[in-house]
Amino acid sequence: MPKQRPFLSDVGELRRRARAHMAQGAVTSSYGGDVKEVCDLLNHALATEIVCVLRYKRHFFMATGINKDPVAAEFLQHANEEQAHADLIAARITQLGGEPNFDPVGLATRSHSEYVEGNSLVEMVKENLVAERIAIESYGEMIRYIGEKDVTTRRMLEDILAMEEEHASDMLDLLETHFPEATAAGGAAKATASRKPRRRSN
Repeated sequence: MPKQRPFLSDVGELRRRARAHMAQGAVTSSYGGDVKEVCDLLNHALATEIVCVLRYKRHFFMATGINKDPVAAEFLQHANEEQAHADLIAARITQLGGEPNFDPVGLATRSHSEYVEGNSLVEMVKENLVAERIAIESYGEMIRYIGEKDVTTRRMLEDILAMEEEHASDMLDLLETHFPEATAAGGAAKATASRKPRRRSN
């Protein structure tokens, strides 16, 4: 019977490789992805999150009308959560030896979602729902592309995706609660938006 190979590499070999390539930081010889491609991908995600922060902040300050308070509060909460996503992504890029791109020039082009101001409160909610649905699609594609090549990045993106699904659900809830006529006219959004329980950190 052949001797079963141990799950982990030889401890001495692990130590040797760690010392030999210290300048590579978190990127070890077991990393299966293309670092440049992954960093480029993450910089697009970073731009998307920054645009989402800016859009939610604009909507928070510009919200008016009888339903302003609960809707604006949701906008602000989402802006803060999108900022947290941006910070996670930027940190991961630097861990991989790349540089997070915060250059405002080309930001809208790099972003997958759009910056749309909206002329009314209901338009703002709708535009945020559209943006969240775009983010859900793009993060899903990123996760499938990365697969097992970079487990740490994939798990980070999966966590962000889960929150984006919650955001989409929140926006649909706002439409149904405060603007029922909007959902009656656009039932397609209701049929496709994710429905997941809210996760809130204390």
